[in-house]
Amino acid sequence: MNEAAPHIVTGKSEGVLRVEIRRPEKKNALTAAMYGQLADVFGQAVADSDVRVLLLHGQPGAFTAGNDLGEFLNDPPMNEDAPVFRFLTAFRDFPKPFLAAVTGPAVGVGTTMLLHCDLVFAGEGAKFQLPFVSLGLCPEAASSLLLPALIGHARAAEVILLGEPFGAGQAREMGLVNAVLPDAEVLDHALARARRLAAQPPAAVRLAKQLLKRSQAALIRETMAEEDRQFKVRLNSPEAREAFGAFLEKRKPDFSRFS
Repeated sequence: MNEAAPHIVTGKSEGVLRVEIRRPEKKNALTAAMYGQLADVFGQAVADSDVRVLLLHGQPGAFTAGNDLGEFLNDPPMNEDAPVFRFLTAFRDFPKPFLAAVTGPAVGVGTTMLLHCDLVFAGEGAKFQLPFVSLGLCPEAASSLLLPALIGHARAAEVILLGEPFGAGQAREMGLVNAVLPDAEVLDHALARARRLAAQPPAAVRLAKQLLKRSQAALIRETMAEEDRQFKVRLNSPEAREAFGAFLEKRKPDFSRFS
């Protein structure tokens, strides 16, 4: 593996670009710098003919805890070219197969990005969570469109509005992941699948992916644009400030004064 940046590490072999989120001391919580590096990696992979498949993973026991909330509170991303929005666009539009190997927590964007993956493999101990509403925010990465389309409105509402974590078995039953394996076997299995994909005719694979996503492509772009607009508003809302402050102060948030 080659170090592209302190917390994002890449390695290329047999047509597969492995992209590792490596910030284990923070459960791979993502900073603006990390988002920017990931967006750059995805962009470079599009142009690199030697890359046929991209596989994203963390370390054993940690995919990503989502956003670094301390940074989000102090420096919320408000511009269109903010690294987080660049990253969301990068994986949304990635034309080659995009796989993920998930162990441990997959929080926020750690779950919503999976809705854009072509194949996802999870460890038995994986935990998924969409805590946006609980943080005074709104869904992102077109999850307000893609999750109901995948599991129906009632179940999507439960996951998004309550923001409670759910396990790998439930994720598999929802159709969010392709397979659940022992934690220690997830990365090897994902690599084997990635290599199998890399051995397929590359143009045919890209075309098939494009056609599979064609019916929703315009709606996804439209939904993400509206989510992004609302997300920026919510980041500076009193509810979000209370939620973030409570998280950092390790106390229960109090929303009783809000209407």
